[in-house]
Amino acid sequence: MDTTETFPARLHVVLARVGDKAVVFRRGPSKRVGTFLWDRRRDTFKLGQWFKGRIYERRADLSPDGTHMIYFAMNGRRGSWTAVSKAPYLKALDLYAKGDCWEGGGLFTSSGTYWLNDRHFAERNVLRQSSRLLRDESYRPEPSYGAECTGVYYPRLLRDGWRLTERSELGKWNAESIFEKSLPKGWVLRKIAHEQVNAPPGRGCYWDEHVLLNPGSHTHLGFPDWEWADWDGRTLVWAEKGRLYRALLKGDTQVAPAKLLRDFNAERFEAVEAPY
Repeated sequence: MDTTETFPARLHVVLARVGDKAVVFRRGPSKRVGTFLWDRRRDTFKLGQWFKGRIYERRADLSPDGTHMIYFAMNGRRGSWTAVSKAPYLKALDLYAKGDCWEGGGLFTSSGTYWLNDRHFAERNVLRQSSRLLRDESYRPEPSYGAECTGVYYPRLLRDGWRLTERSELGKWNAESIFEKSLPKGWVLRKIAHEQVNAPPGRGCYWDEHVLLNPGSHTHLGFPDWEWADWDGRTLVWAEKGRLYRALLKGDTQVAPAKLLRDFNAERFEAVEAPY
């Protein structure tokens, strides 16, 4: 009897800070990752490329204008590396060897500059530099949140309007950080970011859940299946069970019926060449 348990695709999204672009990282099975460009004005999606290996989406970022992305990747044969590419493609314009899974990835400090998350960077790690973007060697996230995914993900959240309200140690290799973002009409979106070895089935060691609060109306809505969520100008957007949704907030007590934007579960690996 086949007792293998299957799980929906995992989604993580990075929104551009200017304009209407975003990149969706779609993972599943565990060592297959696809990237998709999301036009948030039209709610259309364009496949970038697929990768056979692991992309650490919480160490990724999108330039403010949405034209470039930086990401950290690993596969068994080639080791690990950080790349800068044209969003949503993975073909590297700038490529830095890493060799292990400590640090890696980075953040954009402007549309023309990025910070490389590597304290022990050496010139010998440079494999390619053709993006015409510049490394920002003066930027340092403050404070530091460690050498794995939280070292990029938490500074990205803080940069993008989230507030860190609480950090708790729940046990050995089990911590929880709570971020909040203020929304219109008194709403607050709470992101509970877990750092957990032996996480629940279908979760990685870093995973999120979400709550909507409205203290004025004493509303408390829990959404444990929302693996990613944010505010997109006038609406709430979130990922749940491999699907991406959008909805309005209805007054100060309810969320309007959700609009399904895309079901990513049926997507399958295909070889795609970057157009550059």
